[in-house]
Parts: sequence; structure tokens; C-alpha cells
Amino acid sequence: MNGAPLIHVVDDDDGQRNALVRLLGAAGYDARGHASVGDFLLYELPDRPCCLVLDLRMPGKSGLDLQAVLNERERPLPVVFLSGNADVTSSVRAMKAGAIDFLTKPVDSAVLLKAIETALAREATQRQAEDEALRVGALLASLSTRERAVLDLIVAGSLNKQIAGSLGIAERTVKLHRANLMSKLNVKSPAQLGQLAEQLRERSGLTRFLP
Repeated sequence: MNGAPLIHVVDDDDGQRNALVRLLGAAGYDARGHASVGDFLLYELPDRPCCLVLDLRMPGKSGLDLQAVLNERERPLPVVFLSGNADVTSSVRAMKAGAIDFLTKPVDSAVLLKAIETALAREATQRQAEDEALRVGALLASLSTRERAVLDLIVAGSLNKQIAGSLGIAERTVKLHRANLMSKLNVKSPAQLGQLAEQLRERSGLTRFLP
């Protein structure tokens, strides 16, 4: 990931779109205008912080249609709606679908820039969570099958003797597996292991935990 944040402006009004691109450029952002939803969807998104300033009603697909498409992606872009034809039903629908804000034209530049800051902050938080998930996943992948089984039982609250009985191995072998997995997971204490276990629980699917 590199470069300044990139703000996509999707608006079929050429004058409005170009004015927004100039405003965002003056504020220190890279900005790219798109005249339609289709135009935007043809653009290959770079790996950099970005968000979307999106008109509501346009010829062809609407802003709400694009929001729905983005929400199907693994990492949807944060969206700030900016519309001259707002109505309560559309604004409520947009916010329920995760929009950062729903602003009306003409918009105060300070209000728009504040909404964009909020959108980029959310995007940064999402990226951080994804990076952490990848880190934890890589740590889990380093464990052997038996070490994963021991980890499951540790997290379930089993003592070494109980783990040994459940897995049909000697208690000293459990201690060895426990030491190895703690080393691989880079944790120094049972407390740290518990903290990591909470992270794993929040990211279901990375490991199997017993009830």
C-alpha cells in the first residue's frame, strides 16, 4: 500500500464532479471522477486508502445500486453519499447499508471533508483488522495438527492432565506441545495465550475451538 488517499467521485453532473475533484485535490487528496456507476466499476482499484463520494440518482445504475455491489465485496469501500435529490427513504436505506454519511447538495466543503476523514478512518481500521487476521492466521498455520488440538483444549479450559486424557498422550508430551505452540504463537504466558484466544474467537473459522 502506498500513496495519498484516493477519493473516487461518482456523479453524472460534469460540473459538480469536476468541482469536487478540484476541491479534494486542494485539500491534499488524490481524486478521480467517474461519470457513472459503470465507469467506476471498470476502474481497477489500487491498494491504497480510498473512499467513495457517491451521487444518489444517475442514468443507469444508481448510487444505492453501487453501494449494494460494493457491500458484496470482501472489503467494501466506505461511501459518503452526496445528492441533490435526497429523500428520507433513500437516506435511511443508504445509512442502514453502511454509508458514512448522507449529505445534500450544495454541501459545505468543511462538512464534506469531515465526512471523508471519517470514511478514511474507518477504512484504516478495517485494513488494520485484516492485517491482524492475516498475522494470526499465519501463526496458526505454523502449528502442527497435534499442537492445534492441544490449543483447542487449552482454550476450552482443560488442564494438562485432562488434555493428556482427551488426546491419549502422556502429560509430559502435552507440556512439550504447549511450550512449542506458545513459542510459535510468540506468547510468553498463559495470560497472553488467553488474549490471543480471544482474538481467534472473534475471527471464527481460523481455528476450531471447543465449547
